[in-house]
Amino acid sequence: MATSMVQRNLPYVKQQFTAALGNSSVVVKFISVAVFGCYFLSFSEAAISYTTVTPGYVLPPNFWVWTYLTFSFIEAHVWIMLFDVAVIVFCGKLLEPLWGALEMLIFYLLVNISVAAITTSVYVFVYFVSKNEDYLFHTHINGLAGYIGGFAVAVKQIMPDNILVNSPFGKLRNRHIPILLLIIAIMLRLAGALDGPYPIMFGAGILVSWTYLRFYQKHSNGNRGDMADNFTFASFFPDTLQPVIGVISNTIFSFLVKIKACKKPQRKYDVSSPTTITVSLPGTDPQDADRRRQLALKALNERLSKTDPQVNWPSMDEGEATKKEGEKSKDIKEGSPSASKLPVPDFKENAKHVDDDVEVV
Repeated sequence: MATSMVQRNLPYVKQQFTAALGNSSVVVKFISVAVFGCYFLSFSEAAISYTTVTPGYVLPPNFWVWTYLTFSFIEAHVWIMLFDVAVIVFCGKLLEPLWGALEMLIFYLLVNISVAAITTSVYVFVYFVSKNEDYLFHTHINGLAGYIGGFAVAVKQIMPDNILVNSPFGKLRNRHIPILLLIIAIMLRLAGALDGPYPIMFGAGILVSWTYLRFYQKHSNGNRGDMADNFTFASFFPDTLQPVIGVISNTIFSFLVKIKACKKPQRKYDVSSPTTITVSLPGTDPQDADRRRQLALKALNERLSKTDPQVNWPSMDEGEATKKEGEKSKDIKEGSPSASKLPVPDFKENAKHVDDDVEVV
């Protein structure tokens, strides 16, 4: 049954994937082709050594820093490679209309390079603790795990309350996806289905992408970041944990502001109105809200375009004609003799007769 379902839906999936890839920009096409082509390099040990990030070789005196640009194209498992390509194409279809091709490229490079640096630091720290050289020279950091985590964060930013699944246990929304995927990655790593660095890269991708989108991404209206309440770091977690996470994250943010690693949000005061003063934060003005609603409107238009073409909706001309016919019939009824000779009841006289018939007990 499952095989027949896959065979029945495979042509549709292939058609949609081909259409999405054909309508995407050069950036998305290049990354997709590079990930697919570089998969075959994973069969060569020498190619893996020179294209993936090895913590011991990016440090002095080797400085294999070019691997920070090539590691994301290398995948050792075919199913992960296919999943990466699908995420890249879907990311281009979803985010590129809002961000543009240049912003997509900046996001891709920023997240992947930062993820490689953070993961390298983690393995260097583990080496200093364990004194095991395998963590330095036999660990290969590769793939798009960090970028997939960043894409999940970007989807949460655009459509945080979009419901994906309705279940007896509750509703699964986009804001739950980053942490849920991180938990799944950790479980698959414990089961041996994923390589060691994958959960670390995924978690680093979530952290880096949220930091960039929250504080540094520049928008067309001149604002930077997104200070909306539904995009706080605590909003990634369940409602019961959000107060605790909020206290911890706010404390860390205050410390980063003091050391000038982050900037405190600038409030804009609008005193043009004589009666009210408007205070706004970056990411909370109507332009930023419209940016998030564009995708929802696009999805709605796609659904409406799939409705039955046989349905004939009334045009404006038909509506005007119907309105005129109704007014004409109304005028005829008002001018008819029967309408003008209708008896008008005398409510005062009726009330007098009722009072006469009532007995006082």
